[in-house]
Amino acid sequence: MKIFWLACYYGFAYHLPSTYSLGKIGLYSGRLRRFFFKHIAKKCGHHVNIERHAFFGKGLGIELGNYSDLGIDCHVPNDIKIGDYVMMGPKCFILPNDTHDISRLDIPMQQAGRMVKPGRTIIGSDVWIGRQVLFTGGKHIGDHCVIGAGSVVTKDVESYAVVGGNPIRVIRYRNK
Repeated sequence: MKIFWLACYYGFAYHLPSTYSLGKIGLYSGRLRRFFFKHIAKKCGHHVNIERHAFFGKGLGIELGNYSDLGIDCHVPNDIKIGDYVMMGPKCFILPNDTHDISRLDIPMQQAGRMVKPGRTIIGSDVWIGRQVLFTGGKHIGDHCVIGAGSVVTKDVESYAVVGGNPIRVIRYRNK
């Protein structure tokens, strides 16, 4: 049955207009994407927003908390966990936990296969992710964080941190 819902999402709802465009048409587009997503994801909270062209692969292991969203043109891995009240800007890209095996020198990297790193990407609650943020796989983002637009997240982020840059660095803490 999941294959049916995936086909409906990627074949139809994926291409509908943004939730914030064209008045009621956009509103109904968002509701339809959310309807399909609820049948695909492991957990889908209340009042979530799945934006236009949000790509989540098969999506079977995704957990999305209440009042959170997947931004326009975002890519997230199958096994991500996103907390409550997470805002995601457009074109965010969260890499999965697998990578090319570069340990062997006797064959080309392209033929060495892939290796899976342990862990999964976890984004806490009350997090604001700016436009075009790139995450490497398996990162943990604490609660109440802000990640600046265009940042490259290569390490875990503590709760209440405001981070930005490539690679990210702490700019300040929201609670100090």
